[in-house]
Amino acid sequence: MFRISQYAREVLSPTPITPARQPAGPVVIWNLVRRCNLNCKHCYSISADTDFAGELNTAEVFSVMSDLRAFHVPVLILSGGEPLLRPDIFQVSAKAKEMGFYIGLSTNGTLINEDNIDAIRSADYNYVGISLDGIGATHDAFRRHEGAYEASLKGLRLCREAGIKVGLRFTMTLDNAHELPKLLALVEAEGVDKFYLSHLNYAGRGNRNRADDAQHATTRKAMDLLFETAIDHAQRGLETEFVSGNNDADGVYLLHWLTNRYPEQTDLHAHMQAKLAQWGGNSSGVNVANIDNLGNVHPDTMWWHYNLGNVRQRPFSEIWPDTSDPIMAGLKQVPRQIKGRCGACQHFDICGGNTRVRALQLTGDPWAEDPACYLSDAEIGITEGGERLAVTPYSREQAHALGL
Repeated sequence: MFRISQYAREVLSPTPITPARQPAGPVVIWNLVRRCNLNCKHCYSISADTDFAGELNTAEVFSVMSDLRAFHVPVLILSGGEPLLRPDIFQVSAKAKEMGFYIGLSTNGTLINEDNIDAIRSADYNYVGISLDGIGATHDAFRRHEGAYEASLKGLRLCREAGIKVGLRFTMTLDNAHELPKLLALVEAEGVDKFYLSHLNYAGRGNRNRADDAQHATTRKAMDLLFETAIDHAQRGLETEFVSGNNDADGVYLLHWLTNRYPEQTDLHAHMQAKLAQWGGNSSGVNVANIDNLGNVHPDTMWWHYNLGNVRQRPFSEIWPDTSDPIMAGLKQVPRQIKGRCGACQHFDICGGNTRVRALQLTGDPWAEDPACYLSDAEIGITEGGERLAVTPYSREQAHALGL
């Protein structure tokens, strides 16, 4: 996850460069249930409104949580399918809070209503994330359910009125990129705490629809707007969090964007370059983990086709650090050994080679260059032949020539 607002605040009020803090354990996104009341076009878990056999029961979930806590996992994101369809969701949530986890609920929002909002409030979630793919009919078309937008918006408002930190998640494709300005306006109008733009990743149902992925020019335009909005909110003293995910090239693009927006502030460019390198880009298999509804462990939520082990047979605390698996060995290697443009990129320390599962889906090689990098060869400092150029950071003249 790329925390845009954090860097917007750095632009306005730089903080000292300190040693990077390494998390004690990974954030775990846990798909507790695969059943969902919707049939979303870009679903990575390919869920449906039916029960799936073999899911972990309550006692097994509690046992896994005990292992996760002992392994110093700080954050659990409870997801699905639709997690509110799991009968024991509030029992699981209460146990997780008792154990001391930071708990997020990842929901489509349509099932949040007057009947369960008190239970959701009592669960004391640190954050509730609700997905919107556009306004009105656009969202309904993506969710393949008429009325989904109004139901999700009602759920968001109920959470906000209950004093729950709530955010919107937006997965961008060519079919809905035009809705981004409206969604950002909605964020401010509704007092939403957080906005997450997810670039479409090639996994699950999203993999089937990758022909609809936003083209590079559309992606750049969207990121321009997101950066401008984050700066604007920070300047006005608003606490809104803007983040993006599933394309770590966003960090490199921000560096170039700042060069263009603040051409005279060379100290700022160097400061932000150091801050972005501290972030380091993609952390799948390192600081982000996924457990699916059957207990299979994956490097992140987009790797459902690749199992590292199952928590019924082996504790997560043994699975996660095991580098005998070739994928985990490669993901945990510092620096990762990536081929092509990504390997030659002069900003590799910022991006980390971007999203490996996307390379795997399109080339069959998890260590190939990421095909969704939307930066030009000049912007990443390589020649057409793939050789690295000695250009870092960009001068004002170079940035102007590149149209940055």
